Formats: sequence, C-alpha cells, structure tokens
Amino acid sequence: MSLLKRFTAYYRPFMGLFMLDIVIAAFSSLLSILFPLLTRYLLSVPIPAGDYRGMCIIFAVMLAVYVIQAVSNYIRIRWGHNLGVRMENKMREDLFAHIQTLSFSYFDRTKTGTIMSRITNDLFQIAEVAHHGPEDLLISVATIVGAYVLMFMISVPLALVSIIPLPFMLFYGIVFGHRMKEKNRAVRRSVADINVDAENSIQGIREVKSFAQENFQKDKFDKSNRKLRATREAMYAQMASYHAGIGFMRDAYYLVTVAGGAILIALGHAGLTDLLTFVLYVSVVVPPIDRLINFTEQLQQGIASFERFTEVMDISPEIKDSENATELVVKDGNIDFRDVSFSYETRGGELVTSHLDLEIKGGERVALVGESGAGKTTIVSLLARFYERDSGSITIDGTDIKDVTQESLHRAIGFVQQSVFLFDASIRENLKYGKSDATDEELWQALRVANLHDFVAGLPDGLDTEVGERGTRLSGGQKQRLSIARVFLKNPPILIFDEATSSLDTESEALIQDAFNNISKGRTSIVIAHRLSTIVDSDKIFVIDEGTVKEVGTHKELLARNGLYTRLYNIKRDEL
Repeated sequence: MSLLKRFTAYYRPFMGLFMLDIVIAAFSSLLSILFPLLTRYLLSVPIPAGDYRGMCIIFAVMLAVYVIQAVSNYIRIRWGHNLGVRMENKMREDLFAHIQTLSFSYFDRTKTGTIMSRITNDLFQIAEVAHHGPEDLLISVATIVGAYVLMFMISVPLALVSIIPLPFMLFYGIVFGHRMKEKNRAVRRSVADINVDAENSIQGIREVKSFAQENFQKDKFDKSNRKLRATREAMYAQMASYHAGIGFMRDAYYLVTVAGGAILIALGHAGLTDLLTFVLYVSVVVPPIDRLINFTEQLQQGIASFERFTEVMDISPEIKDSENATELVVKDGNIDFRDVSFSYETRGGELVTSHLDLEIKGGERVALVGESGAGKTTIVSLLARFYERDSGSITIDGTDIKDVTQESLHRAIGFVQQSVFLFDASIRENLKYGKSDATDEELWQALRVANLHDFVAGLPDGLDTEVGERGTRLSGGQKQRLSIARVFLKNPPILIFDEATSSLDTESEALIQDAFNNISKGRTSIVIAHRLSTIVDSDKIFVIDEGTVKEVGTHKELLARNGLYTRLYNIKRDEL
C-alpha cells in the first residue's frame, strides 16, 4: 500500500468531520473575497447616488458576512482540530498497540527516546498536516484564484500589474522559510542535547558528587549551553532576514498595485474605485500566500513524520503465535530444554547457548550458576520466549512453547529480577499489576509473604504511598520485596529469581530469601544466583559455561567433583 493510501485510510473513520472542514474552508474562502466586491459596489452605486437606504443594506450585508465568517471560523478551527486530534489518537493507539507486540530484540536496538518521539512529536506533526494541510491548501488556492478571477473581471490591466509580485513572494517565502526552519531544527537539537546533559547530571547527582566531578559536569553543561546560544542567535539572524524580506515583499505588493493603479488611472485605463478595490484584494491575497509558504514546509515535515510512523508499523514481531496456538495449562511444571542453540542479533550471530540440554522436574527448586556472560539470563529469557531459539526445543509439561500463546506462557511465569521496575504510582497500584482485581486483604497478605507488611503498615499513607519514579523512595531491598509480593499476587506455577539479591546487604538478602522461600513452595523455581550462599539448598544446581551445562547436581555432589562449581564456590566463599 502506498504512503498516500495509508495516510488517507486514517481519514475514513472521520470522513464526516473532514468534509465539514473542507466545505467550511471553501465557504470561508468565498466569504473573504466578497468584502472588496461589496466595497466596490458601495463606492460605485449607493454613495454617488446618495442612496442611504442602499448604503445601509450594504453595511448590513457586510456585517452579516463578518458574522457568518466568524461562525465558519469557529466551526473550522474547533472541528478541524478535532479531526486532527482524533486521527492522531487513532494513530497513537495503533502505534502503541503495535509496539506492544514487538520482540525484545527491537527494544535492544532502539533507544527509548526514539520510541517516545514517534509516539508524541511525530504523531502531533502528522495530525497538524492532516488537519491544516488540505484546509490550508484549499483556502489558499481558492482565495487567490477566486480573488484574481474577480480582479480580472474588474480590470485586466490592473490585475496583470498586481500579479507580478506573487511568484517572487512565493519563491522567497518557500526558499528562505525553509532555511529558517532548518535553523529551528538546529535549536531543537541543541535543546535536546542540553536536556540530556541536565537529566544525566541530575539523575546521576550521587555519582557526580561522590567522584567530585561537579566542575566536569558544569563544563560539559556550559559547552552545550554555549552551543544552544550560538544556534539560537543564528536562528534569530535568519528569522530577521526572513521576516524583513517577506515584509518588504508584502509592502512591495501594495506598492506595485498602488503605483500600477495610479499610472493606469492617469492613462485612463482604470478608475479610482478599481484601485481601492484592488488594494483591499491585496490584503485578502497576502494571508493565503503565507498559508501556502507554511503548507510546503509543514507538508515536508508531515511526510517525514508519517514515513517514520510507517517504518515502525511495518516492523513485524520476530516472535508470533502460531496459527494453531493453544492456551498453556501447567499441570506439573516440568521444563525441558533439548539441543537449544541461540545467538543475539546485536552480537553478530555469536552463539550464546550452544546445544543446551537442561531438564527440570515439576516443583523442583533449581539454580543456574556460572560466570557473568555464561548465558544464565538468556536461558530463562528463552523459556519465557522473550527471544526465539535458533534451534532445538523447549517444552513445559511436554508442550513446546512455540505451540502455545505468548500471553498464556507469560501468565504462567513469574519474574523477580535484579533490576526491579516499579511504576511511578502508589504501592497499591504497583501490587495490582500482579492481579488487577486484588482486594486490600489480598494485597496485605502478599506483603506479609514478602516480609514487607510491617513496613507498609507503618507508612502514613499505607498502600497509597507513592513509590516515586522507578521506586526511588524505597530501598533496594524494599523494592525487591515489593516485586516478590507482586509476583505472589500473580500466582504463577513457574517462578524465576534472577540475581535478585546480588547488590543487597546481608539483612535485606535474608529477608528476600525468606520471602522467596515463602512464594516458591509448590512451584517450579529457577534461581540465577551471584551469591552461591543463596542456592546451596537447591534441589539441583546447573553450572553454565559458554551457553552449555557443564555440571549438574546438588551442592554437596558438585563440591565432591572438585570441578568448575568448586572453583566458583571457592572464589565466592567469603560471601558465605
């Protein structure tokens, strides 16, 4: 489907609003060219004849024209903008829904700021074009053409004279207006840079102070600030040139019309009434010229924004449900990896797991240990189908995860991760992400299981306490226990505990370990541990190295082998 067809498809649900906007725009254009004509009639007929009644009628018609035009403008501005807003809203719904379907690999290679820009800035620009584009083009063309049709009917010589400046004004406005917009873009880029520097410095204020790098950050910020000043000064220089030039051309438009009219009057080829009418028509024609100039730039920006929109919409999810996908029903919780290989696209195809075999029986608590980068987190990501394996099979209770819906698979697995993400909302709202219809009694029970009940109960606002952006008002251990409570409410049959205590103190680790023990009872549990002290009681330990299982057994069995696990254990023995 062509870009134009895809764009116009978003008009279809709102065709009534679009037609209203276009009809009113055409009607407004017709009204705008009537006033000079009425003025000419007033000067030519009622005034010379001393017809006061006729003059009053013309005045009444003029007033009626202004009233009707005001009503038309209200309708056009209000409902025309509503058209743009509704199209933008529909595009944003489609884009956000599509982004939710994309695989983790897309987010691995795409910056969050880029995604946010697509959702906000680009769609706003598209909406502006969707509303103003057809409207501005129609009003401009209709007004200019309609005005000059009447002007040629009044006086061909004077119309030919007055039309001379038009192409020069359009050329100047489009070329130099584009240069001014380029300067504006440079300013926006500089503003973005200074925002990034300020945001990084503020968010990393603890690191800045702890490393005594205040002067370094200040120098970096000052550099961006000076660049912003320079780009703004360049923009204002270009703006001054543009507005001075276009202002001169507007004045020249009047001058050419008046001078040409004066000469034609002197030669007997035009009358004074004609000249006054043409001066009024010049004031009618100038605003549509500005509209056309802005339309060309706005159209370019709108096309570029819509192209970026379609680029995202054209990205197909790398992981899709099969046509015959069924709902996953976990009975025992048996997990089986058979000959599984996988490579990340961002790492140039290098294998992260290679011919991996791994079997977990339902209800077992197993641990994955190994050096950083051994492939532990990748294994559980493949189990949740966040990434698609290159080869081999992964089954839960004998059913390949490719044959079940992703939604049911994700419902069956609960993650407690090292880097906990909490929404900038209350404790209640964050907990309800695990179970949206949970009662307060269920929320408090989840907090008891997670060893967080007494802490929350002691807060002035209790469950309604705001946690701050990314949970900044809570300690690391409190965030982890809140995430455990959230998973408890989700009540998944399979639980994954990914390095969740690696950066915590001993007391917090003990609380979290106890909370995890509470919720892991009766579930298949996988623990990825940095501290080996957290997994010594596991039913089974898999030692992962270079994406394969090198050793498997209990803690005592693996120590007795005096192999890779023993070496890892000895390195980290001081943590026990």
